Amino acid sequence: MSEATYNIGEGPATRVSLSLPEGTAEAIRARVGKREFSAFIAAAVERELRGQVLDEYLADYESRKGPVSAQAKQEARQVFDEVFAEEGQWPAAS
Repeated sequence: MSEATYNIGEGPATRVSLSLPEGTAEAIRARVGKREFSAFIAAAVERELRGQVLDEYLADYESRKGPVSAQAKQEARQVFDEVFAEEGQWPAAS
C-alpha cells in the first residue's frame, strides 16, 4: 500500500491540536465566526508555507546568480499581479 503525497492545500482534512493565545483566537472568531475558524487557520498556514517556499527559492537563486535587480523585481510584481488577479487567489503585490 503506497502513501499518497499531497502538496500545500491538498488532501483530505486531518485533525491536529493547536494552541493559540486567547486574544488571537477571539480575533479570528470575531472576524470569521466559529464555523470558519479551521478554514481561516488552514488558509493562513498555507499562505505562510507558500511564502517560505518563495523565500527559500529566492535565497537559493540569489546565492547562485547574485542579487535580483530592481527591474527584475518590478517585472516579477507585474507577473504576480496579473496571474493572481486573473485567478482571484492572492491580492496584488504592493
